[in-house]
This record gives sequence, structure tokens and C-alpha cells, in this order.
Amino acid sequence: MSATSTAMAYLADRIRDILDGDPRITEKTMFGGLTFLLNGHILVGCRKDGRILLSVGKDNNEAALARPGATQMIHGEKVMRGFIWVDAEAIEEDDDLRDWLTTAERWVAALPPK
Repeated sequence: MSATSTAMAYLADRIRDILDGDPRITEKTMFGGLTFLLNGHILVGCRKDGRILLSVGKDNNEAALARPGATQMIHGEKVMRGFIWVDAEAIEEDDDLRDWLTTAERWVAALPPK
């Protein structure tokens, strides 16, 4: 297993520990990494470079971007408001990762199940 694959597996395990068997969560490979879905909606995705992709909702986009390590998701040339990347350095501590997951969960849990 390569170092990047190992890093992504470690990040995924950290996320699993925080989500702690939530029955609403499923896992799927998307966007070049492992993505955790809550009721069928993207909650958080892991990238091989250690970043995470979070769904925060358009109304929460600017507040999320104001936090350290956050950047806007851009797909092709399209700005994907409501989705942000968080750098690996900003989630090194489990409390920081947990806080980001809680931020995403507040938004995604309010969406109707797919």
C-alpha cells in the first residue's frame, strides 16, 4: 500500500471512529477518494493528500471558508458553493476533525433522505 493510500485509510478510520457506527452513514468511492454519505447525501470525503471535502450548505459557505484551512471546492471551472475543502493541517487533531464533521452533519442531517 502506498503512503498516500495509507494516509487516506488512516483518515477514513479517524472519521469512522468519530461517526461511531451511525446507521445513517454509508461509504462510497467518489471524487478520487472515499466519501461518507449521510442519508444518501455527501457528508465528508477523504482525499489521498489528507484533505477532506465537506458539505456545509450554501447558507453556511462563507462562515466555513472563514475558518483556517478551508478553501472553496471548484469542479472544472464551476464554483461549488456549499462544498469546501479542508487542508490536512487543519484537521490533525481529532477535536478539529470532529468539529468540522459536526458542522457538516448539522447541514446534511436537515436534508430529506435520498
